[in-house]
Amino acid sequence: GADELPESLRRVQQIVGQPVLFQELDITDEAALRELFRKHRFSAVMHFAGLKAVGESVQQPLLYYRVNLTGTIRLLEAMAAHGVRNIVFSSSATVYGDPKYLPLDENHPVGGCTNPYGKSKYFIEEMIRDLCGAEKDWNAVILRYFNPIGAHESGMIGEDPQGIPNNLMPYVAQVAVGRRDVLSVFGADYKTEDGTGVRDYIHVVDLAKGHLAALKKLRENCGCKIYNLGTGTGYSVLQMVRAMEKASGREIKYKITSRREGDVASCYADPALAARELGWKAAFGLDKMCKSNPRPGLLCAPGYPRPSPVSL
Repeated sequence: GADELPESLRRVQQIVGQPVLFQELDITDEAALRELFRKHRFSAVMHFAGLKAVGESVQQPLLYYRVNLTGTIRLLEAMAAHGVRNIVFSSSATVYGDPKYLPLDENHPVGGCTNPYGKSKYFIEEMIRDLCGAEKDWNAVILRYFNPIGAHESGMIGEDPQGIPNNLMPYVAQVAVGRRDVLSVFGADYKTEDGTGVRDYIHVVDLAKGHLAALKKLRENCGCKIYNLGTGTGYSVLQMVRAMEKASGREIKYKITSRREGDVASCYADPALAARELGWKAAFGLDKMCKSNPRPGLLCAPGYPRPSPVSL
């Protein structure tokens, strides 16, 4: 992007009408983090940095533990060294493991994770809880995301992976526009309505508003709080495919393949606690979420080469 700013952040500046101060660094780099905190004054940190693909975490567990766990430790140490003791952490519904009951509320047992990605999120949650317990001036809001999808209504920013997508909806979108030939559906023999996995999908704008509500909660010196961010409704893979066909007007071809290691049959939220304590509730329904998925390639910077269609 212009002025060495990533194209995505340049577009964010256009949307919000003000500059975005940005510095790229490795979250596992202790010296770089300390220098960042030395140069700037922060009242709170939103921690999103980490690796997030379930399948990849099964194949490369040490990579996930090194980046996600070591990175968080380095961040918390830098925060402590510079007197910043307020954090919003991006966790995941994967900490619940294979659900013992549905919908999932925040009292559901955690830690029985089915993949290293989920375990890394669980371990980080435990770190933060222990830190808040040991040092009472720390405040943390842990947000357990369900499945973010969609894009900003302007169409200027959104999800457009350049490699093979690790998540369902960008893959579906790429099939819809012909970049990929067919969607692989991992398993059709789950105990669900149509045999495919069921998930709670949440629009990214709803998710962003949840983070603003979490920041406000930190002002109350809340200690450590945990909230689900989801809609409370689960949709199967095939339901999502049909919804995207309706939104795009395109046929989405798919094939059934074997289950993916680390997946569970169904996972959807009880978001009532966030509604009561944060005043937050998801506003986007399924049709609107699918309509707001950007067409792959439209998010590329002017002159940036678009990927060619790939046969799977």
